[in-house]
Amino acid sequence: MSDYLPKEVRDGLAAARKAALRKKSRLRIQAGDEVFTVLRYWDDGFSLDLEEAPHLRGLVDLYDGAKHLMRCLIVTSSEEEHEVIYEFKRSTEAVDSQPLDFERDANAPIALLGR
Repeated sequence: MSDYLPKEVRDGLAAARKAALRKKSRLRIQAGDEVFTVLRYWDDGFSLDLEEAPHLRGLVDLYDGAKHLMRCLIVTSSEEEHEVIYEFKRSTEAVDSQPLDFERDANAPIALLGR
């Protein structure tokens, strides 16, 4: 059906779709000092706007608003319909505390009280 529409109308519909995705999304990718809005997200990748984002590769951080979700190692997969598709080579959940290198006893005291 889109073959019958004039090019200006198709471009206007694509721009409106992209603006709606950008407005709805809270997800952001941070690569160094640059921040990009995620248009779509799925388990093994995400997409960014083709005109906004360069072809990223390497380690990036994924945020939901101000909450750090994960660190990801990414590669550019493909381009389709004004979007750049990226795939995760590796993704690690972000945690608030440092990992322990020992087993913590369930009955261990929480604090020591002085006399």
